[in-house]
Amino acid sequence: MGAIVHDDGVAFRVWAPNADRVSVVGTFNDWQSEAAPLKREEHGTWYVNVANAKAGDEYKYRITRGDNSFDRIDPYAREVTNSIGNAVVYKDTFDWKHPTFHRPTQNELVIYEMHIGTFHRDDPDQPGTFSDAVAKFKHLKELGINAIQIMPVAEFAGDLSWGYNPAHIFAVEQAYGGPDALKAFVDAAHEAGFAVIIDVVYNHFGPSDLDLWQFDGWSENDKGGIYFYQDHRSNTPWGDTRPDYGRGEVRQFIHDNAMMWMREYHADGLRYDMTAYIRTVSGIGDDDIAEGWGLMQWINRDLRNEFPGCYLIAEDLQTNNWLTKTEDQGGAGFTTQWDAAFVHPIRAAVQEIDDAHRDMWAVRDALCHRYNGDAFQRVVYSESHDEVANGKSRVPSEIDAEDPESRFAKKRTILAAALALTAPGVPMLFQGQEMLEDDWFEDTDPLEWERTRRLRGIKRLFRDLIHLRLNKDGLSKGLTGQHIVMHHVNENDKVVAFVRRAEDPQDDVLVLANFANRSWDQYEIGFPDSGDWQLKLNTDWSGYDQDFDDHPVEHVDATDQPYDGLPARAAVSFGAYAVLVYTRK
Repeated sequence: MGAIVHDDGVAFRVWAPNADRVSVVGTFNDWQSEAAPLKREEHGTWYVNVANAKAGDEYKYRITRGDNSFDRIDPYAREVTNSIGNAVVYKDTFDWKHPTFHRPTQNELVIYEMHIGTFHRDDPDQPGTFSDAVAKFKHLKELGINAIQIMPVAEFAGDLSWGYNPAHIFAVEQAYGGPDALKAFVDAAHEAGFAVIIDVVYNHFGPSDLDLWQFDGWSENDKGGIYFYQDHRSNTPWGDTRPDYGRGEVRQFIHDNAMMWMREYHADGLRYDMTAYIRTVSGIGDDDIAEGWGLMQWINRDLRNEFPGCYLIAEDLQTNNWLTKTEDQGGAGFTTQWDAAFVHPIRAAVQEIDDAHRDMWAVRDALCHRYNGDAFQRVVYSESHDEVANGKSRVPSEIDAEDPESRFAKKRTILAAALALTAPGVPMLFQGQEMLEDDWFEDTDPLEWERTRRLRGIKRLFRDLIHLRLNKDGLSKGLTGQHIVMHHVNENDKVVAFVRRAEDPQDDVLVLANFANRSWDQYEIGFPDSGDWQLKLNTDWSGYDQDFDDHPVEHVDATDQPYDGLPARAAVSFGAYAVLVYTRK
C-alpha cells in the first residue's frame, strides 16, 4: 500500500472500494488527473505504476464518485508537506549507525516521557525538533534513565500539539523534522544507551485535518466512511472518529502502522494511548468492542514474535488484569500498563495539606498493587502528561500554587517521585520532574533549562535515586526484584517502611518514607537481618537543596530482636518528609 519506490518508477496502491475512478496527480504529471489513472483491483484497491515518478515528488489521489471529485492524501504516506498539504514519495535510504540495540529487561527500565515540541527548543519561537532533543541527551545520560518514551509524532494538525490528534498516522510530524530526523533521533538514542518507545493513537483518528474522513466519498448515517464505524460505536470523546476495528482493511492499516514503527524506525516498543476506548465504546463500561480486543491481541502477538523483548505498554487506567495477560490466557498481550492504582493515591497523599489526613493504608496499597502477580506489569509514576494538565498541575504547584519551590512543595514532590523509583514496577518520569518543573504542561511552553543549574542538587537527587533503582553500585539489586514486604505502616505518625527483594535475601533493600512534617531521632523499625546496614540515600540531605533540613542520619547496626514481623530491629533517625534507602554494608 502507498507509494513504493523501485527501479522502474513508483508504484501507487490505495484502498477506495466505493470510488468510480482514481488517479494519482503530482509534481511528476503537473497534477493532471488524466495522466495516471489507477486500475481497479480485487477487494477495492486501485493500482498504477508511474515510470517518471521519483522519491521527493509530491502527490495526491484524485478520487471520483458519482458527480463528485476530490483530492486525498495517501493514507500510507510516510511523509507529507504538512497535515493539509501533499503526500511526498519517500524512499528509505537512512544509514543506521547502530542497527542493533540491546534492550534492558523490563525490570531494569527507567522511562523518561518526552514531548518533542517542548522538551528543548533551539529556537524559542518554534516547536522543538528531534535534533533539538538529541542535543540534550547528555543531560539524560547524566540523569541515568535508560528509556525514552516520546509522545505521538505522527503528523498532526498544525505545528503545536500533544500529538493525540493524528491526521496521518504513517507520516512523521514535519514540524519535528520528518521521518529521517526521527530515525536519526532513535539512532542517537541507541548510541547513548536509551531504548525508544513510541506513543501511538489507535482509539481515534483526527478529528481535524483528517483526509481519511469519507475517504472515497461513501458513508452511512453521515459518519466517517470506510475507515470508521458507521453506527454508535464511532462515538468517542474526540468525535465520531473511532476506526472500524471489524473491517479487515482497517485492521490491516493499524497493524501495518504498528509494525512500521518497529521495522522502519527501530523503535523498542509502543505505548498505546487509552486502550479502554479500543476495547469498549464508553471507555469505562462493559460495552465491549470484541474486534478492538482482537486487534490488540493480533498486533501484540506479531510484535512480540518479531521483536522479542520489545515493550508493549497500555494506557488503560481501569486496573484491568486482562490487558497484561498473555493472548493464550485470553489477554491483550501487553507487557505492562500505566497504573492508576499507584499514581492517584500517591499524589493524593503528598498533595494533602494536613498531615493528619494522609492515608498510609492507601499508600501501602499503592506500593503493593500488581497485575497478575507480576510487579513489572505496571508502570508507576507521580507525573505524566495527563496528570500535569487537564485541570491538574505539576506536583509542586498542586502542593503550593503560590510558591512551587517552597520547602513543603519540594520535599513532598520528591517524596512522591522517590516512591515511584523505589516501588515495585517500571518507574517513569515526565520531562522536567528532575528540575521540579512547575505549573501545568502545555504544548506552547518549553522546559526551563536554567532550572537545571539553579536546582542542580535536585537533579543529583534524581540521579542518585535512578542509580540505586538500577543497582549501579551492585548493592541495591533488591530494587530490581519482584518482591515487596510492607512490614511497617504507622497511620498515627505517618511513616511507612518496606523491604524490596530480588531472589536472594542478601540483596534486600530497606526503604523508609516519612509523610509528616516532623523529624525523629530514635524510631524503631524492623530489618530483614541483623548487622550493618548502610544508608545509601537520604532525600533530606541539604546537599540536594539548601531548604532541606539535613536532619542527622547515619548507618545502623540492626540487632537480633524480631520487630514488625522481621527478624531484626534498629533505631533510625530521619527528617520531615524524608525518604531513606538502606542496603547491606
